[in-house]
Amino acid sequence: MTMTPQSDVPSPILEVDDLSVQIGPAGNKVVDGLSFSIAPGDMLALVGESGSGKTMAARAVLGLLPPPLIVTPDSSIRFRDTELTRLPPAAMRKIRGARIGMVFQEPMVSLNPSMTVGDQMAEGLLLHQRLGKAEIRDRCLAMLERIRIHEPTKCLAAFPHEFSGGMRQRIMLASVMLLKPDLLIADEPTTALDTLVQRDVLDLMVELTTENQTSVLLISHDLGMVSHYVRNVVVMHKGVAVEQGESTQVLQGPKHEYTKRLVDALPRRSAGGARADRAGEPLIELRDIVIDYPGRDGLFKKTAGKRAVHGVDLTIGKGETLALVGASGSGKTTLGRAIVGLVQPTSGAITFRGQSLLDQGAAAQRREMQIIFQDPYSSLDPRQRVEDIVAEPLKLYPTMDRRQRAERVKEVFSEVGLGPEFARRLPHQLSGGQRQRVAIARAIVRRPAFVVADEPVSALDMTVQKQILKLIRSLQERHGFACLFVSHDLGAVEQVADRVAVMENGRIVEVGARDEVFDAPKHEYTKRLLDAAMLLDRKFAGVQAVKAKAVAV
Repeated sequence: MTMTPQSDVPSPILEVDDLSVQIGPAGNKVVDGLSFSIAPGDMLALVGESGSGKTMAARAVLGLLPPPLIVTPDSSIRFRDTELTRLPPAAMRKIRGARIGMVFQEPMVSLNPSMTVGDQMAEGLLLHQRLGKAEIRDRCLAMLERIRIHEPTKCLAAFPHEFSGGMRQRIMLASVMLLKPDLLIADEPTTALDTLVQRDVLDLMVELTTENQTSVLLISHDLGMVSHYVRNVVVMHKGVAVEQGESTQVLQGPKHEYTKRLVDALPRRSAGGARADRAGEPLIELRDIVIDYPGRDGLFKKTAGKRAVHGVDLTIGKGETLALVGASGSGKTTLGRAIVGLVQPTSGAITFRGQSLLDQGAAAQRREMQIIFQDPYSSLDPRQRVEDIVAEPLKLYPTMDRRQRAERVKEVFSEVGLGPEFARRLPHQLSGGQRQRVAIARAIVRRPAFVVADEPVSALDMTVQKQILKLIRSLQERHGFACLFVSHDLGAVEQVADRVAVMENGRIVEVGARDEVFDAPKHEYTKRLLDAAMLLDRKFAGVQAVKAKAVAV
């Protein structure tokens, strides 16, 4: 009798075959013929730009597609031995959360603001496991201690808004992993987090999933991060998987044109160096700037005040780009807003072309300064048409009539790459990249001498990021304005900066030419920032070291 040899390869924990998601029974497909599988304990990433279908594919696995999206009848999603596409809603609810968990992109949205952290963590255990209140509380406390939350007992009684973005994402991850699911779906879990927090959250995710032998389906547009943490990758474009395989092979030797475009858009250091006019006086000087936020009288208690900026000295030369980098809460944005007059310093001096900006008569100087805000959707008036938004700063020019203003707006539209067809649109009718172009147009329409760019690409796809950064640099070359580029994205900084100032807890800890700071950092905090930056061309032990640590524990 001949025995058939059995394969040592374990069966996939998730097997997606020919998955298609469409709009209604006869609508267009947002996911078309997607196939992939994930082995037990493994990690796979779906990557691509916004609108590529990544999130819709992940939501289809959990049966969480928003109407009118539906999974086509010939699609197959097998979780272990269960076909999920044919599962009744009641049976799906038993799997969702208990065996397949999901961490969403924005923890403040997915965490209920009206419920305490303890109540939200307990929800899954109450629904899927028969445990007493005391045991549930003990498990929640143990998990909070595991994810290194300070004072876990107080955390249970606190509300989500009392925590930073990184801490909220840790709490969300802890809530999902409490049930020890077989599969974790993480949808852009580190978007908009700074470099150090992003690395911390990802390391924690790897540790927890390794300890519980949980497989991971990661959704991301950050190829640098994927190259450091994920072994297998599927590249999606307009709902179709255009390339898949091992991440090192796909990202270092892409075959499909779209993958090549994505890889080409990854941050790389630009040529050039300091462009400041060092022969003359600095354009802007900050001397011993201190900024305090006073405490406020609450209903039951008074909140303590906070010193956001501690005695900062800084200079910005004519035509120069000075990048101000650091973690969230380091005081970068506060300092930038103080220069343009949106925040009043407690003490110190700010001069522009040798004249004080803190005097009552500094309005004329401030008109030569503009700011590009982080989120253009929030900073653009939703009721105004784009042409009116861009034209508004020109109303402060008494010598310009309506025709001249219209000509300047038309000229600036051309400079930022927006056609005349965008002029009559409202902000919600534009993509994120187009809205940021409008914000840039509004900032440069008066031909300012100085621009603050506050995290201008933090929420954009890699290809759009590259376009916006290239646009800012080309406009600067054309018009000669100086720029304070506020960012936690060191990849973006490498592309645009002449000099770099590193900020930690309200203090400047290191300033120098871009290449000096990146290649030979002197301060320990700068070294930590660079070590945490997940750029494709940097060596990083990454997930293997974290997994080894988790296994040892």
